[in-house]
Amino acid sequence: MPSSKAAKAATGRTDWATLRAMSEDEIERIAAEDEENPATDEDYWANANIYAPANKIVIHATFDKEVVEFFQRGGADYSARMNAVLRSYVEAQQSEKPKR
Repeated sequence: MPSSKAAKAATGRTDWATLRAMSEDEIERIAAEDEENPATDEDYWANANIYAPANKIVIHATFDKEVVEFFQRGGADYSARMNAVLRSYVEAQQSEKPKR
């Protein structure tokens, strides 16, 4: 029996046969033309922080539809990206507090 992740992938909208038939150059060209997902460079990632999974708690939260849809467009692990944004916000707020 396939895992739930595999089952979800099977129902996605990606045309894998077409993608596999494309050359790497063609994929790069199409990606470069995608205005909704601009390419990133080293400057974009210069201040990125990577976190290993930590203690997590499950909560019920309500977000604006547009916010959730934005993160969902980035792929299946959208809740991890939402968490990363919230973590960055917390760290920025904590760093702005005056030191004693």
